[in-house]
Amino acid sequence: MTVYFIGAGPGAADLITVRGARTLAACQVCLYAGSLVPRELLAECPPDARLVDTAQLNLDEITDELVRAHENGQDVARLHSGDPSVFSAVAEQMRRLDAAAVPYEVVPGVPAFAAAAAALKRELTVPTVGQTVILTRIAHRATAMPEGEDLATLGRSGALIVLHLAARYVDRVVEELLPHYGADCPAAVVAMASRPDELILRGSLSDIAEQVKAAGVIRTAVIMVGRTLGAEQFRDSHLYSAERDRHVC
Repeated sequence: MTVYFIGAGPGAADLITVRGARTLAACQVCLYAGSLVPRELLAECPPDARLVDTAQLNLDEITDELVRAHENGQDVARLHSGDPSVFSAVAEQMRRLDAAAVPYEVVPGVPAFAAAAAALKRELTVPTVGQTVILTRIAHRATAMPEGEDLATLGRSGALIVLHLAARYVDRVVEELLPHYGADCPAAVVAMASRPDELILRGSLSDIAEQVKAAGVIRTAVIMVGRTLGAEQFRDSHLYSAERDRHVC
């Protein structure tokens, strides 16, 4: 049988993909992160499905659950918040499933940064202003960042930076990005993106830290810093230009 790593989306239950919901409805076992995945999604599971909250389980215990279900001939939905491709810790689960010869598939989901951009009503790539988005985090009480991926280094690009898992350390984020982006650079923080308690903070590097602390935001938030967040005067994209030759393959 198969383990399905399913992106549950950023928070709103209806932002799971159609494929994700259909897969969830067909699995006899569901492992989910209780602190992050909306409970409403569990209603998509079969009535007799075994539901396992992984919030208090370590990696070995989670792997044991996945392997046991496989040995019992049961498909497993492994629900992860956002999209499995970034900051989801699925790589180490896949490695263990490979070692155990357990087949798995990945069903993508809506990532948190996309939901944050939607809340801000902003395209993150704007013609002539910015065409690069850096998804990253900072190391504190977590796995160390690889050499060359610190904010001071990444900030030299001037590209839009999207930080996950960093709201608690917003002062440090501002301190490391200020030399490269300047105090007037647009910045935003979206907490609980797509959820009923969604909170949007807009400002610049000069004031965003104070806003975050005043609002009490410490988790489940995305920090964005870059010129595209405030772009208004820019050239239209060539994609829909009247001068574009649409007969070229």
